[in-house]
Amino acid sequence: MAVRNPQQSGGEKIRALVVDNDPRVAQLIAMTLRYEGWDVETAGTGAEALEKIRAHAPDVSVFDTGLPDLDGMEFLSTVRAAGDMFPVLFLSSPESEEERLNGLTSGGDDAMVKPFAPEELVARLRGLVRRAQVSKASHPGLHDPVLRVGDLTLNEDSYEVERSGRPIPVTNTEFELLRYLMRNPGRVLSKTQVLDRVWAYDFTGKSTVVELYVSYLRKKIDSDFDPMLHTVRGAGYILKPVS
Repeated sequence: MAVRNPQQSGGEKIRALVVDNDPRVAQLIAMTLRYEGWDVETAGTGAEALEKIRAHAPDVSVFDTGLPDLDGMEFLSTVRAAGDMFPVLFLSSPESEEERLNGLTSGGDDAMVKPFAPEELVARLRGLVRRAQVSKASHPGLHDPVLRVGDLTLNEDSYEVERSGRPIPVTNTEFELLRYLMRNPGRVLSKTQVLDRVWAYDFTGKSTVVELYVSYLRKKIDSDFDPMLHTVRGAGYILKPVS
């Protein structure tokens, strides 16, 4: 079987950073991604991971939330503060549900629980990389980068979200979800449509991740305002301006 060779739009191999304090897990993931044609670096501690980021500038990272020296929130805070916006997928143990949710709410883009299927991990990482590549692509002069629905605005170029002039910090995944909703104002979007468009998994994903992120997004854009994001029972979700 031929080795796949996914590349960036400029022809470079996709660079991944795998961070796990269990060398067996790190090597399993690294071997799987290298078979896919990816350029992979591994790290066993948070400190080593930060050094690898500076040296190799990854396009995506897998991060174990159970590291002894750096938890997921600290990792993301440090990475984002340095201006690195590559997507991060968190790995957690079955008993660490709170860690998984904390990672997602603090800026993580996806999460999986150990043990996991390597094929599913690869599919999720592919989806994250595709979304990041599409998000970075710009088309100067072809469109207005600012989407507007009522008093809510989203700038596709600067990644800024505001409501009534108030800045709203969002994660990469929340940004993609909101962008999809704002491109379809007043239209009911099913969980399946959202999952296919926002997550772009190469497998049948779980609709619960959509519910989770809609909840996160609703708390951000509707906090202290009249609600714009609504659940249509049995049908999906709709974003519409306050009447």
